[in-house]
Order: sequence, then structure tokens, then C-alpha cells
Amino acid sequence: MTYVLVTANRNYSSWSLRPWLLMKGLHIGFVDRIEPFTLPVNYAAFRSFSPTGQVPALIHGERTVWDSLGITLYLADRHDGVWPENEEARAFAQCAVAEMHSGFAALRSDCTMNVGVRVRPRPMREALAADVARVRELFETGLSRFGGPWLAGPAFTAIDAFFAPVAFRIRTYRLDVGKGREWVEHILDHPAMREWEAAALEETWREESHEDELAAAGEIIADFRNQ
Repeated sequence: MTYVLVTANRNYSSWSLRPWLLMKGLHIGFVDRIEPFTLPVNYAAFRSFSPTGQVPALIHGERTVWDSLGITLYLADRHDGVWPENEEARAFAQCAVAEMHSGFAALRSDCTMNVGVRVRPRPMREALAADVARVRELFETGLSRFGGPWLAGPAFTAIDAFFAPVAFRIRTYRLDVGKGREWVEHILDHPAMREWEAAALEETWREESHEDELAAAGEIIADFRNQ
């Protein structure tokens, strides 16, 4: 059975990027179905394919798997490489993925994802500074403990996919993650990340609430999106 992965706008949808990149990076074939955000709340429309009214959703035959973490766990049961082989690295990766999935609220709200722009951010509030410091700690710990170039060792795994939207945010807002910048540059150069970015720059979709969040985040100093 062919996987169908339902995702949303390339500029905005950080949650969509995670399983999309994971599947691309591990060469797990799928049909790429895009359902763009067109309203501030897309719940009613998205309920036609996702029980939560959100993206991403993975359709596998008659089964629908929802939530980026749920999709990752589903794929891990069926494909090698989702988690690191090394037991210590695997435990680190699984904890970091869970932390990313449930935490970093200030980073999400203050540094909304928009791939195609560069922003001079507003003064950083304490909660955001704490999130950025924790990201830096995670990146530097993973790279030093497991040797890089990926966050849990020599192979691309789910932890890299889950922090990939953060890499875009770090570039957009010029966030300081210390030596973690090595991983940021490495993931941004991944062929699938370059594919996602190219699609983001070609998008002409704009959704008002996402654009309002961007304006609130700081001063836009460059916009590379298709106008």
C-alpha cells in the first residue's frame, strides 16, 4: 500500500515538515498531498482527512495516522533508520523528539516559522531566551556526545527531522545556538530541506493570521518569497 502524506504550506507548516523530511531522508516513498492553510482556522476543512482537523496526516490504505509524533512511531514500526541504532543515542533522540513535540512554546509563538523571510527580531523575552538556550544545549550535547554530523550520530534520524523547523527559525531570526550552528548548516544543506525551501519560495499562498504572527515577531528585512 502506498503512503499518502497530507501536509500544508511550505512556508508556514513546521509540523508538516517533520514527517515529510523524515520520509524523504530515509527514502520512504509516499504521495505528497498538499492542503494549504486558507483560513485562520482550517479545522472544518481538514476534518475531511484528519480526525484532529490538523496536518500532518498519513493515510495508509484504510488507516489514517495523525500527529507528527504518531506518524513517526508508526513508521518506526515498519522501517529501519527512524531511530539511531546505538542504544544511548536512541534514548537521547527519543527524549529530544518528545521534548520538541511537547515543549518550546515561546520559540513557537515568538518565532513563527516562515521559510522565505529574514527578520530582525524584537527584544527577546525571558521565556524565549530559555528556549533558545535549551536548543543550544541539546544541539551541542548531541554533537559532542555522538560525534555528528547529525544530532544523534553519523546517520540522519527522527531527531533531525523534528528539529528541522527550528533550523529554519534559527536562520530567519538569527538565533544564537553556539556550536549547534554546525548542525543547522548541515540540515539546511540536506537535499530534501533544499527541496522544501525551493517550494516555499515559489508559494504565492498567504494566510492572514500567519502573516500577522510574522509581523509581530519583528521587522522583515528580506522577503525571498514569490510575490
